[in-house]
Parts: sequence; structure tokens; C-alpha cells
Amino acid sequence: MSERIRLRRSAAALLVAAVTTGSALLLTACDPEGGDSPATTAAPSKAADSPAADAPSAGAEGSSAPTAGGKLNKTAGTRLTVSTGTNTVLMDGKAVDFGTVVRDLAWSPDGKHAAFVDGNGNLEISDPDGGHKTVVAKAPSGTTWSHPTWQVYGPDEPHGAGTFLLFTADDKKALRLLSVEAKANAKPEPLRVGDSEDQKTLPDTGNLWPNSAGQAGMTVYANKNDNQVYYHDVLSRTNGGVLTKGSQPAIADDGELVFVRSSNGHSHIFAMAKEQGSKEVDLTPDANADYTQPVISHDGKNVAFRGPDGIYTVSVKGGKAEKVTDTVGLPAYRG
Repeated sequence: MSERIRLRRSAAALLVAAVTTGSALLLTACDPEGGDSPATTAAPSKAADSPAADAPSAGAEGSSAPTAGGKLNKTAGTRLTVSTGTNTVLMDGKAVDFGTVVRDLAWSPDGKHAAFVDGNGNLEISDPDGGHKTVVAKAPSGTTWSHPTWQVYGPDEPHGAGTFLLFTADDKKALRLLSVEAKANAKPEPLRVGDSEDQKTLPDTGNLWPNSAGQAGMTVYANKNDNQVYYHDVLSRTNGGVLTKGSQPAIADDGELVFVRSSNGHSHIFAMAKEQGSKEVDLTPDANADYTQPVISHDGKNVAFRGPDGIYTVSVKGGKAEKVTDTVGLPAYRG
């Protein structure tokens, strides 16, 4: 067994242990239902708590998002990108035209490839500047795809070498997670969750917003029906389980978890440290608007998230959040 796999399993075990020992006091809070809907205004949580808001839309950014490149722009050199549901992506302080609508942009672990849902609702991959676009799969009629995330396997891992995308499919009857190889004209397959013999069956519908950590790391996702965050790890003995109450989760290579939960009438950003006995931390305790769609920088130090008027960053340990751009969209860190 490689040292990398042992470290990944340790991170998964520590994260689960942190849930059971340190988060009980906060689990009674009501999770926001604004899972995949854009937070385009500072409306209070009644809008965010609408059940209809959690179903994937044409894209997490929304079609009314402004073109990338607002007046405030402190993203240069941060590896932070913002996709706006238009042709342009805010990247390294500049607006980059991909030549097609880009929704739910996600970066490969090495930062050399982008995955997104295009204007036709299909899953595409491309170079960082939008070049060499390849349609991985076309969404069936009546089905909405959203929020892809990368999962890369090396030759020493159980799947063997391969690069895959996990994403959400909404056929108007159920939300499911699908997996597809990141190549042209590939065939998506349902992602099996919680199939270990020694644990109870986990829900295979209502699942959305997958996010993976680095090279074949643990995947986290949310469930709309029970408002909980789950993990999925094919490399560990337990292939899935509940982590905490929340939505829109994201995970770092070291196991650090961030997610959204309703608190005091608004959507807040929470973090959970991987150390045993650690408690969940509200990173936006003074929020007077809805904050959503968090993502962790690759060095594990900062969290970027979406506000109604732009993108903010804050230390993963907490502190004062800083607005880094007034471009409204989905934040992501490029590897």
C-alpha cells in the first residue's frame, strides 16, 4: 500500500472522528435549501430555504450573472477563478473568453484542464483558455447536468489509471450522482455510494454537489432530502457515510471540509477541521446576507465563497472575510 493512500485513509478517518466528537452542538441548525440556486440578491433565508431552490438550475452561476471583470479585482496571483454562466471566466485577474457558455467550472488537480457544463447543457472539458474543447457526454432531453468535479486515479490504485468526472443529474424525478471518463463521447454511469457490506444502505437519490480532493481523494456531496453532507471514498473500507448537517460541501487534500448551513436567518459558511475533537467553525458569524458555494484553496489556508455582491475569502481558521472581486459567480481554485 502506498504512503499516499495511507495518508488519504487517515484523513478520512480523522474527518469522520471529528464529526462524532466535536460537532454535535451545531447539528440542530436548519440547513439551507439553496443548494444549487444562485445567490444573486441579499434576500433573507426564506428564499434560500425554498425546496425548489435546491434543484440544479441551468448552472450554479445563473444566466443573469454579469460578465467577468468588475471594478474590484484582487484575484491576480491567487489561483482563484470565477465562472459567471457566460462565455467569460475571471482568471488570474483577467476575463478569459472560452468561446462558449461556461457553467459550474471545475479544475483538474494539476490545473491543466477545465470541466464545465456548456450552453447546451452538455459536459465539456478544455484547456485553461477554452482551447481544445471536447464534449465528454451530451445530456439526455429533459435532464439537467450540473457541478462536475474531477477524480484522477494513478496506476497503483484499485481502479487503475484513469481520469473521471463526477456530476449531478436531475431528470425531474430524482437527483443522482453520475461518473464518466473524461474523454470524448464517454458513457456516464450511476455512482454507487455506500455499497460496503458492513454498513447500512445510503440514499442513492437526492444527491448533488459532489466535490473531490486532489488525486483520487475522498469525495463529499450533499443530499437534498435529508440536508446532510456525505462522503464517498472507494479507497477506504467504509465506502460512505454522513459527515454533518449542511449543503454545498467542498473538501481539501488534507481532509478539511467546508459547507453551507442556515444560521440566524442567513446561509453561513462553516468549516470542520480534520483533527480529532475539533469543532465546526462558523466562518461568517456576522453574515447579514446569504453566503454560499465555498471552496478551499489548494494549500488549505483560505476559503473563497459567493456573496450577493461578489466573491469573498477568509482564513479556514476564521477571521474577517475580505471581498476580492465584485464579479458574481461560482468560485474555484485552479491547481
